[in-house]
Amino acid sequence: MTIMAAVYLGGWGLFIWLGDSWLQLLVAVALAVVFAQLGFLAHDLGHRQVFRKRRPSDIAGLIIGNLGIGLGWGWWTTKHNRHHANPNHEDHDPDVSPAVIVWSEDQVAKSLGLPRFVAKYQAYWFFPLLTLEAWHLHIASVKALFKPEAKRRGPELTMLITHFVLYFGLVFTILPVGKALLFLIVHQGLFGIYLGSTFAPNHKGMPILTAEDKLDFLRKQVLTSRNVRGGLFTDVALGQLNYQIEHHLFPNMPAPNLRRAQPIVERYCAEIGVDYLQTGLIESYGQALRHLHEVGAALRRPLPIQGA
Repeated sequence: MTIMAAVYLGGWGLFIWLGDSWLQLLVAVALAVVFAQLGFLAHDLGHRQVFRKRRPSDIAGLIIGNLGIGLGWGWWTTKHNRHHANPNHEDHDPDVSPAVIVWSEDQVAKSLGLPRFVAKYQAYWFFPLLTLEAWHLHIASVKALFKPEAKRRGPELTMLITHFVLYFGLVFTILPVGKALLFLIVHQGLFGIYLGSTFAPNHKGMPILTAEDKLDFLRKQVLTSRNVRGGLFTDVALGQLNYQIEHHLFPNMPAPNLRRAQPIVERYCAEIGVDYLQTGLIESYGQALRHLHEVGAALRRPLPIQGA
């Protein structure tokens, strides 16, 4: 956390020092990586992996999430906990609710408008759409604070507004309008792609559950999750979410310990006959994209000729 705070402040210091320069686009790329890494920290704080007590977790999460990167930590944590309770469940997991992307053939059959248009070739649309993911999260964070069930509305909204005032104020003060807009497109676009690219290998392309599926806790978590093989670089790049199975079984386990738990969990699953999936990074994307393409297959079939 100390290193990330130093890199975050250093990145903005470099932005100010460079001034009106096209090199700012490289700063935008670097800050996109920094923002995503801070998102991983906020994720870990939401699972109580870092501090023993709730209060310091909440304070650090609000500072990193709301003030640091403009994402509503309270809203996202609540949403993410619902995902953990019922991963890949059509009725209960907000991460597979049909929005622009649809995740099952049943959702395709019920889709209308934009989701139905996108679903036809959504495997090709997936990564381009991720360029809008960061903007979607910013907007959803603000909207959530105006709902009746919102908690800590005052502090969260104050920190979000402060973030956006400082962020947009700094960018448009240092850069002329054209370069400022290009900086925002590159920074927020890559931020969204990075976040989406770290979450996509975890569950996309794995079984989608419905009310008819009756699984115990272990099977519900393991059968809907996928691990990604790799060394230190993969661990850091994916925020150690590449150990997704272990993370879902032990969500409050500190992230550095997940790699130690992995062989124990894999061995236990083999002993009790539960499928345990672990692939390389590229193959994980392939499985996710193939699933999205198969889901939309019905929309690509030619319509039957009337009277034939």
